[in-house]
Amino acid sequence: MRVVTTVREAREARTGLRSPLGLVPTMGYLHEGHLSLVRRALSENSTVAASVFVNPTQFGPGEDLASYPRDLERDLRLLEREGVHLVFAPGVEEMYPGGCDVWVNPGPLAERLEGAARPGHFRGVATVVTKLLNILQPDAAYFGEKDAQQLAVVRAVVRQLHFPVRIVGCETVREPDGLAMSSRNAYLSPEERRAAPAIYEALVHGAALARQGEMSAERIRSEVRERIDHHPELRTEYVSVADPNTFEEIGTARDGALLSVAVRVGRARLIDNVRLCSPETR
Repeated sequence: MRVVTTVREAREARTGLRSPLGLVPTMGYLHEGHLSLVRRALSENSTVAASVFVNPTQFGPGEDLASYPRDLERDLRLLEREGVHLVFAPGVEEMYPGGCDVWVNPGPLAERLEGAARPGHFRGVATVVTKLLNILQPDAAYFGEKDAQQLAVVRAVVRQLHFPVRIVGCETVREPDGLAMSSRNAYLSPEERRAAPAIYEALVHGAALARQGEMSAERIRSEVRERIDHHPELRTEYVSVADPNTFEEIGTARDGALLSVAVRVGRARLIDNVRLCSPETR
């Protein structure tokens, strides 16, 4: 496995890799969710590259950029064990030489839900993903479905800017108790960790309502919020039932609608989602 830290080195290394090349972009502090993306990429491509870069432009004022967990040595060991061929681990100055004056603005899709809660977040995501795709020129790039709105933003950027790359969404990987794997789970105290699985349990309940014929998106939102907020360690930021492409809220639950939440758990802000289906398609 080759590790490079500059754009020049990354481009030179790319020329020596066989196509198709799969890319797994990460912010490091890897967990089984990241590694599942790596394995999917390895199963579908001749070679695989991963990036490890905590992107400052997707963090807002007062967010956890400084404290975001980092352990590059451990990440490299895990990636090498999985069989990754190239790791791009640049510094901030390498990715944003002289700062950032040029942005990729993903439009109205990026202004809802996570975009409304974290203004500028998806502009930072779209910009760094554009840079990574330009530098490494992958044939496919792999993203987790836990970050469903991010996945939709990346797909919109690739489609509208005509990148010749396939964007692959991969199923959320969960702990045995249902909690979606996230690097930010490291922030949880033992008590908070015990309460956190209630997030997924509430989503499962909301999905069950839809399968049983509940059509009111508002009732589903209300019951999910009530179940989460029942736990004093959890504080709901939003519960959404939205169109999975536009992320606009809908009034009537329908097949494929995205039920998603953002929840504060102590220092951590956790997001998760499930798709809804009707009794006819369950």
